[in-house]
Amino acid sequence: MAPHLCLLGDANSPHTRRWALEMRARGWRVSLVTARPEPLDGVQQRVLPPVRRSIDWLWRAGAARCHVHELAPDIVHAHYVTSYGYLAARCDRHPLVMTAWGSDLLVTPHTRPWMRWLTGWILRRADLITGDSASLVEAARQYALRAPVYEIHWGVDSARFAPVPWAHKDGVQIASLRAWEPNYQIDTLIDALALLRQQLPGMPLQLHLLGGGSLEAQLRTQVQAQGLDQSVRFHGRLDDAGMAAVLARCKISVSVPASDATSVAMLESMACGLAVVASDLPANRQWIHPELLVPAGDAQALAQVLQRLASDDVHARQVGERNAERIALDGDRKAQMDHIDRLYRELLP
Repeated sequence: MAPHLCLLGDANSPHTRRWALEMRARGWRVSLVTARPEPLDGVQQRVLPPVRRSIDWLWRAGAARCHVHELAPDIVHAHYVTSYGYLAARCDRHPLVMTAWGSDLLVTPHTRPWMRWLTGWILRRADLITGDSASLVEAARQYALRAPVYEIHWGVDSARFAPVPWAHKDGVQIASLRAWEPNYQIDTLIDALALLRQQLPGMPLQLHLLGGGSLEAQLRTQVQAQGLDQSVRFHGRLDDAGMAAVLARCKISVSVPASDATSVAMLESMACGLAVVASDLPANRQWIHPELLVPAGDAQALAQVLQRLASDDVHARQVGERNAERIALDGDRKAQMDHIDRLYRELLP
């Protein structure tokens, strides 16, 4: 009989969905306990009451415990330490795996002393912990853990995200795959585009905004106020095929959040052979050359880097080629998911 993996996470997150499907493909029976349901083929879901405020997670522990004990899985795996990780810790079922996503270790524990204490309490109940960057692994190890910590990132589906010939790309088209939420600084990117258009008035520039999010109305107003209506296209949330189609037209991808671990969006852009400009964060330094890193929130610095790439097509193409080569070596999703599959099976009794 197939071993049973119970995930706790957002069913509407592409990362959770990919993880679940990858494990199904490796012979696991997968169930999912979630407060944000969305249908997923072959995965049984148990739905928690909605979570509208951070404090609501504290009141979902009882329901989560009932679901997990009824499912009786062989392994429980929570995604995002300070929400589903808390619920999984309260379930008191082992083996227990936890995956940190970024802000749950890099930001939230530092907002209040009690949150740092709670984060440590959660992590110390895990039997295995993963994070998708060296900075996340190091952050986890600050909590005097008893469990091993591994760096495992989400990886790229190299069959779907791959380079297309540079000669097929018209003008200077720029992609942003990040959500339209405050952390991801899309307003900074729009400001940088306005500066770039002033610096290169004859250059055909087009910004593609993917991801969707709560700031859509505000961002559309900003674009209109800066006279960028013809230069910015709001795509919203696309599936993998849609993202790959947009990336195939672009030469540059921008990912400039204030806080982040290893971004799948960034890795997918690299796999497609784009030159990537990113915020100067520890996780990004593992992947991106220093000349293409900028301070988060600095539109002027971002515009300067974009100008260099837009003005030197040969250099931009060479950067993109190096990025694609790097992902081929270190970024394949299959290798990453095979690794966690092996770790899971070592935990089985």
